[in-house]
Amino acid sequence: MAEVHVSQHPLVQHKLTLLRRTETEPKKFRELVRELAQFLLYEATLDLPLRPREIATPLAQLNGSEIGEQIGLVPILRAGIGMVEPILDLLPTAHVWHLGLYRDHKTLAPVTYYNKLPPAVDVDLCLILDPMLATGGSACAAVDILKEWGAQRIKFLGLIAAPEGVRALSEAHPDVSIHLAALDSHLNELGYIVPGLGDAGDRQFGTG
Repeated sequence: MAEVHVSQHPLVQHKLTLLRRTETEPKKFRELVRELAQFLLYEATLDLPLRPREIATPLAQLNGSEIGEQIGLVPILRAGIGMVEPILDLLPTAHVWHLGLYRDHKTLAPVTYYNKLPPAVDVDLCLILDPMLATGGSACAAVDILKEWGAQRIKFLGLIAAPEGVRALSEAHPDVSIHLAALDSHLNELGYIVPGLGDAGDRQFGTG
């Protein structure tokens, strides 16, 4: 099974509660998604390798460090878009590619409609960004696409997951670690996470 990391940070739990509220309007919702994405990035990148870098401070030379890998961000459209900008604020040299996947409401199966990956792999680590891990279909499809492309190291970053989605992704891709703000109770008959927060895309962009 994949490594599953559910954040226990008090600020994450506080902001997640605000995010879930029905009365949280789209502007505030987007702000909270931004903040939570940065917290998750911090926890998901604790194992990044470093390489030495010599610099000059105002007083002396210093043997410092810099990130030793090239990172690629792979937001799943459309809800994953809200997690890109805050992560780029912390990793400005990251590459960004978009995958368009939607869930067929009858079958709950993922459908790919957009793929903007370059011809050749030019990163060491891919971070899949999607606020919700519900059935796991879209996440599994995204990992399938990335592995077929040639990606060697992949992590999934999401705000809220259902056990069904975690199980599906873990069983299909046990080498992909999963980083979450919360692991909720279950999926309802429509494939929505309970208690969840509704549709993350609609709530970000005011289209619900």
